[in-house]
Amino acid sequence: MSRLSRLTLTRRAPGRTRTRTRTRTRTPVALAVPALLAVAFLLLPLVGILARTSWGEVGTHLTSPGVVEALELSLLVSFWALALSLVLGVPLAWLLARVDFPGKAFVRSLVLLPMVLPPTVGGVALLLAFGRRGLLGPCLEDTFGITLPFHTSGAVVAATFVAMPFLVISLEGALGGLRPTYEETAASLGASPVRVFATVTLPMVAPGLLAGAALTWARALGEFGATITFAGNLPGTTQTLPLQVYLLLQGSPEAATSVSLLLLAIAMAVLIALRGRWTGTPRDTTDATNRRRKQATSPDDETAAADAAPVAPAPVAPAREREPTTVHERWALHADVTGFTRLTLDAEPGTTIAVVGPNGAGKTTLLRALLGLTPRAHAELRLGALDVTALPPHRRGVAWVPQDGALFPHLSALSNTAYGLRAHGVTRAEARRSAQLWLDRLGVGHLAHRKPAQVSGGQAQRVALARALATSPRLLLLDEPLAALDQTTRARVRHTLRSHLEGFGGVCLMVTHDPVEAVSLADRVLVLDEGRVVQDAPPADVTRHPRSPWVARMLGRNAWPGTATADGLALTGGGLLVVADPLPPGTRALAIIAPEAVSVHRDRPSGSPRNVWPGTVREITSSGSRLRVLITSERAPDLVAEITPQAAVELGLADGVPVWTSVKATEATVVAG
Repeated sequence: MSRLSRLTLTRRAPGRTRTRTRTRTRTPVALAVPALLAVAFLLLPLVGILARTSWGEVGTHLTSPGVVEALELSLLVSFWALALSLVLGVPLAWLLARVDFPGKAFVRSLVLLPMVLPPTVGGVALLLAFGRRGLLGPCLEDTFGITLPFHTSGAVVAATFVAMPFLVISLEGALGGLRPTYEETAASLGASPVRVFATVTLPMVAPGLLAGAALTWARALGEFGATITFAGNLPGTTQTLPLQVYLLLQGSPEAATSVSLLLLAIAMAVLIALRGRWTGTPRDTTDATNRRRKQATSPDDETAAADAAPVAPAPVAPAREREPTTVHERWALHADVTGFTRLTLDAEPGTTIAVVGPNGAGKTTLLRALLGLTPRAHAELRLGALDVTALPPHRRGVAWVPQDGALFPHLSALSNTAYGLRAHGVTRAEARRSAQLWLDRLGVGHLAHRKPAQVSGGQAQRVALARALATSPRLLLLDEPLAALDQTTRARVRHTLRSHLEGFGGVCLMVTHDPVEAVSLADRVLVLDEGRVVQDAPPADVTRHPRSPWVARMLGRNAWPGTATADGLALTGGGLLVVADPLPPGTRALAIIAPEAVSVHRDRPSGSPRNVWPGTVREITSSGSRLRVLITSERAPDLVAEITPQAAVELGLADGVPVWTSVKATEATVVAG
């Protein structure tokens, strides 16, 4: 067999071939020997138990009255310790993972302390806190008649003290890996914090919770030091199985070995069941979901979408927590936003506003401020006649569709769509009926019983939109809703979205980087840069007269900032652009030059052009039936020209070729910055 065939493993499945390359790494002897010694060090004690077990007497030892009684007590104590850990530890894990508060590092250290504290020291600490002469012991005994030391409840407290950290750490890790977008989206659909925690957070971190619960139970079952120090070793009362082993070692070592084997088997069973998932992980990540969508979705599912006629949103039953909305109500928008993003925004009902700008411009901050989800900005928000500024996110009537949709992975498309309705108090049957209608309107009704991982990206976006519209929001926020879709799906979903926004009675704000979306879906384009409004105008005005270099480049134009002079524009990067209609001298301005207005020559042109620069071709890309040529120059900013393929051949253009560029003064538009 050749070396290549030894390194390359190929596995074939029907209709596909996958090649996997495995690289062998030679292990250094200096590392391999200590590693093998470590394995032997950990393994030999377990082998010792197996080797010294009297296998013929195991049954007799394990069924003796004292062992059975201790086992029953151990199970009782461990399950009560698990229950107490769940009641106290789950909220604590959520607090550590989701809330920033003074002393957080100290609280986390307190959680970890029982794991590193000697068990007997933990028992002494419990005795000094809850004993009859402890800090709280006399109060518990005199007021409630509760005595913890030398009582079964004391064994439960001791087991909880040493075992609960396993649950808290495991669940905190799972919560840390869960994107807050899911919880924030649920809040925007009208779910209260408690409902979000119970119906979204806990189901999505179930693996971490189960792993932590199993470790907590196993640790409580094997607790010895704190129990014997705090609760004593009373048969039938506090003598658990580990304490029974300690007792048997003094009179019957063979029986102690058999009981130790039982505890070893239980511990190994827990570890094998967990398979190393100590911290657990949320059941969904974006990358994994996208991969499963590609594998589980057939081509027919992607293309089967009947675009419905514009329909007004279905009414939502009045909720106890917020004012009722009906299909006939229309909601104007007034917002004064302060903080990182600073603007005043007014819009009439039925208006769609596209929010554009470079990364870091404050677009997402604006949406989150309107939702009441960020400390970076604060919005004084009025929707119609209602001032919702002081209301929490779940009572504002502001629905949010994040970029990836944030469909709850543990719910079907139908249950996802019905989620907001149920949060508003709609009965289960009515919520599911209305949700099915919305899914049908958006062409994904046939996917009602599929989980998010079983649908394509375009279908998931339509389900997310149906979920938001089903709640009849007063304000709809879309954060790049079509960014993850391919071009064909994007066009279809864009058409569907446009048709349903026509019947929407509130205001829609849509963050986008796609000029086609901004022009085709929006009534206004709001341009942000560094948290401030650069331009707020109809799409046609922004297209003809962009006031932001970023927007101009997004539209495919050349954008050169500078300062107006008597002859034209003194460019920020150096050089002068002559224009036909100069602004008053000293005005900060932006020159807009269409790529098709740039002429490219191999020799210096003669004639009427007022703006001529030498340059070098740096990049040639295809743009439909034409070519876009990037030209750099020491005498002017980078310039993009658009020419035909035939012209490129005639000029002999290629990367590194020297050229001359020219722009007529009448082809440069200057707008005040």
